[in-house]
Amino acid sequence: GLPAEEYSAQETKVDPCLCSPEFAGSIREDLKDGGKAVIAACSHREKAAAFTIPDRVVIRANLREGVAWTQEKGGEDTLMSAQDYLRMAIAQCQKTSVPEAFDEELTKTILVVGGGLSGLTAALEAADDGADVILVEKAAELGGWEARNFKQFPLVAPYRALTPPVTLGMIERVEKHERITVHTGTTVAETLGQPGQFDVTLTNGKTFRIGSIVQATGMKPYDPEKLDYLGYGRSADVVTGFEFEAMMRDGGLKRPSDGKAPKDVVFVQCAGSRDEDHLPYCSAVCCRGSLKQAMYVREADPEAKAIILYKDIRSPAQWEEFYKTVQQDPGVFFNKGEVTGVDVADDGKLLVKAENTLMGENIAVPADLVVLATGMVPVAADGEAIRAVTDANATIAKNESPVQVEAAQKIVDELGHHAGTEILNLNYRQGPDLPSLRYGFPDSHFICFPFETRRTGIYAAGAVRQPNDALGCSEDAQGAALKAIQALDVMDEGAAVHPRWGDLSFPDFFLQRCTQCKRCTEECPFGTLNEDPKGTPELNLTRCRRCGICLGACPERIISFKNYSVDIISSMVKAVNIPEEFEEKPRILAFLCENDAYPALDRAALNRTPISPWVRIIPVRCLGAVNIVWIADALSNGYDGILMLGCKSGDDYQCHYVRGSELMGTRGDNIKEKLTQLALEEERVKLVELSIDEWDRLPEVVNGFADEIEEIGMNPFKGF
Repeated sequence: GLPAEEYSAQETKVDPCLCSPEFAGSIREDLKDGGKAVIAACSHREKAAAFTIPDRVVIRANLREGVAWTQEKGGEDTLMSAQDYLRMAIAQCQKTSVPEAFDEELTKTILVVGGGLSGLTAALEAADDGADVILVEKAAELGGWEARNFKQFPLVAPYRALTPPVTLGMIERVEKHERITVHTGTTVAETLGQPGQFDVTLTNGKTFRIGSIVQATGMKPYDPEKLDYLGYGRSADVVTGFEFEAMMRDGGLKRPSDGKAPKDVVFVQCAGSRDEDHLPYCSAVCCRGSLKQAMYVREADPEAKAIILYKDIRSPAQWEEFYKTVQQDPGVFFNKGEVTGVDVADDGKLLVKAENTLMGENIAVPADLVVLATGMVPVAADGEAIRAVTDANATIAKNESPVQVEAAQKIVDELGHHAGTEILNLNYRQGPDLPSLRYGFPDSHFICFPFETRRTGIYAAGAVRQPNDALGCSEDAQGAALKAIQALDVMDEGAAVHPRWGDLSFPDFFLQRCTQCKRCTEECPFGTLNEDPKGTPELNLTRCRRCGICLGACPERIISFKNYSVDIISSMVKAVNIPEEFEEKPRILAFLCENDAYPALDRAALNRTPISPWVRIIPVRCLGAVNIVWIADALSNGYDGILMLGCKSGDDYQCHYVRGSELMGTRGDNIKEKLTQLALEEERVKLVELSIDEWDRLPEVVNGFADEIEEIGMNPFKGF
């Protein structure tokens, strides 16, 4: 225990099972009239329900995973570690306040943008759940690409027979639904405000307030004009799969050049897809689309042949039965190979050439009609802007000259959304639409939350989020509609959505000291902050996800939360008892991201993996939420090393706050400057990226760093 003079608790209780209903109940009883509590037991990630008391501050000192399960039993250093964690928790408790109540009025109406399969599904799901829905579609009619199909590949067992497009019945349901208002032939002209208080103006002049948004604007076919090597544009008898659907729907199986029925129809798979010169990704549905269209050919003319040239046939899950059904048709022929070109003779005859075939020989297949299975591009994507942003991010990642990096950052700031294809026209400082990730999709950057975007309260669904088939679009839309409803319910309570679900705090800005440096507005991953003409940040409360990156970015330290602030963490840092240099007991401060690194630590503790007793760990919301002053304070107060553990960055990053570790890395120059000022070695501060499943690596990193610090030696500032 601690000496009594180190804390001023009104009461101290000891129990072998603090989370028991009886003991937890006694804490609630003790705090019913006010006060705070420190629970010295397990990790704050455990037993949350037992120790969460509304409108009361309850802080956890992690003595189980942080000490008892990871350090030597009964050792002197173990006791010192436990005492320090208790001091840190007491300091945190003293400085933490209960968040103030949220009292702004929010609307629960949901806007669905896009009237295709995904949009129709989202509108129906939300409306059937009791929400009012406004559906906006730019075309004159609802239905999207799915309604333009001649037929649809099977959606129910036994997955063998083609069916009519599913959207046809949905359109009537949507148009008659009492909770759905439909606007066709129009788009969104402007979206002002924040979730729960979005003020939307349509191009038809209508205005209304909505709460959350489902963007289901779908896809567009890849530009076939770029596939001239496959004969498109050089022969009327080379068509895309989308054009073939229209042909079958409107006039049947007829060759465009002369109206005759083709006898040999060749389907070219991955026409521009899975190709670094065009679309690097698979568009998910092309293979099944060609299987379906081969059935069209055979049904229209039993004497005609369908030849499918493929890289791979991807017909997953139950659609394997569909693939088998088409394979059994004696008039459908499959040949694996890479199509290298389509020759167009003077008389109009077509010859499809392929190499690297299954038999190892190059082949040439004569055709009366060639159908290119072109891929999907999200409607939100602007190719030139995406390429510019990709190149700019590469420049920034390489840390090239300051001038180049600054110029590249300007490109990212200006074009890091769907430039040239504005859909929502948001009044966000960071751009009018959803930021695009790889290939132009505004998809989630964390696999566990696929409908989330970097704009709070706005959810992407269907082919605009990722290449998708009809069933995938339906499931997407259901999930996005549910998230749109949930988000508004949680926001109405003043709480955060993913990933700090339920956090009731909001950032507070002491603007009298703001220098308009714009770091907070630029680095916020969710576009929470706008700016006035002078560059002063303007907070939009319900856009905020409480990541604290603005707090970490601010050099003037004017941003704070009631339960997370520069002062709170600084007090925890200073609460640790730093041994004198002659005692030769190093002290290492470790900031661990609460989404990956800290859970990994708990998992390591569960496996009783030893952790160095020199380390004192503070969980942080994100490494991007680490303010440099904490590192400066720690070094000035005699800590021998600083270790920061966070999510992985890069193309396959998983950071819940998008760029946490990356931001901490870019702030490294400031850290190096501080170390230089203190005449300390750069090796005393280390940043390591790891994922939540690397729990076995985490102790190696921590213990290895402790060994490095012992070799470097004690901090000369000890005792000052």
